[in-house]
Amino acid sequence: MRFDEFGLNEKILEAISYMGYEKASEIQEQTIPVIMDGHDLLASAQTGTGKTAAFMLPILDHLAAEENHDLSTLVIVPTRELAIQINQQIQGFSYFLNINSITVYGGRDGSDWDAESKALTKGTNIIVATPGKLISHLNLGYVQFDKIKHLVLDEADRMLDIGFYDDIMRILSYVPEKRQTLMFSATMPQKIRELAAKILKNPVEITTAMSKPADGVLQAAYVVHENQKIPVINSLISNKPELDSILVFSSTKRKVLDIVKSLKRAGNSVEGISSDLEQKEREEVLMRFRSRRTRILVATDVLSRGIDIKDINLIINFDVPGSAEDYVHRVGRTARADKTGIAISFINEHDMEKFDRIEKLIETEVLKIPVPPELGEGPVYKVRHRRQGGGQAGKRNYSSGGRQKRGDSNSS
Repeated sequence: MRFDEFGLNEKILEAISYMGYEKASEIQEQTIPVIMDGHDLLASAQTGTGKTAAFMLPILDHLAAEENHDLSTLVIVPTRELAIQINQQIQGFSYFLNINSITVYGGRDGSDWDAESKALTKGTNIIVATPGKLISHLNLGYVQFDKIKHLVLDEADRMLDIGFYDDIMRILSYVPEKRQTLMFSATMPQKIRELAAKILKNPVEITTAMSKPADGVLQAAYVVHENQKIPVINSLISNKPELDSILVFSSTKRKVLDIVKSLKRAGNSVEGISSDLEQKEREEVLMRFRSRRTRILVATDVLSRGIDIKDINLIINFDVPGSAEDYVHRVGRTARADKTGIAISFINEHDMEKFDRIEKLIETEVLKIPVPPELGEGPVYKVRHRRQGGGQAGKRNYSSGGRQKRGDSNSS
């Protein structure tokens, strides 16, 4: 379906045309008419499918018809990075409209606090905020949300995982009960349904492509010992200048530093990013990565959601994520907007069971690649999921020679 078939404001259509938007994604096609009709919404879709446009285009269409300067839309998100990304897209979508927006998030200096306070009191149309910083403003008593008509909770499951439930409920106590509420979540656990039951009124529920990587992602994995991971990365990317945007996910902030040091010693252009950095530093690192001045970015899961960097060639899961859903979010950083990308995971002796859960969730057995012969032999990969027909789990040895040696039929 094309965007000009929704009946959106002509100025919005002109803006998104300049941005290269022509055909709506599945989540956009299903949600835009529902939101334009004024319904509450509970929507679930994988990352990278265009959720921001799905909720912002119909809201902007409504604001364009009203032509007032009231603060009428509040978007609540879990991270600073997602707030920045959404606001950038809002500014693009509304380029030809008399509509303004601002972000409210922590980690900035006093001048930003003053700009936020002014926006919250003197008529900015759209606020995109993280819960903690927004509550800091609410605590001072000058914020008036009495004209809020549209409330959006994006990445709602992530906000609950972080522990923002009480903050969300407190913010909602300031917002009029008569409003349109839109909840977007990448996963749909029971706690999301319980929250939806409390804050949504007769919502339309839409679920698309639940918990599976995009079709354009080529997934593969190396079965490695821990000390083989850095050498495998160097083997993967050396003499491959076409891989000019590489995102490496690590399980801990400390390991980010270790990976960066090791890759730098091999002569790579690499930087790390985690919650230890000040917000300004994080934005500068991301800017260098976006502009290809930094080839490799090493990050914790703070970046697995809520960041939109175009044309990332390669995702490397240095560590298998603890949650199967987090794997989908990490992998979703590549192959965005119908493009292609590669996602490589490193599986050591301790991560096999976690990777087995991932394969069950995505309903795909990920290709296992042998470690390059010059790097030694990798560990035996124990396949824990049962084959069709009730057969027992087996073992596969992904040796440096590339042969797969199947174990006997006994349980591993």
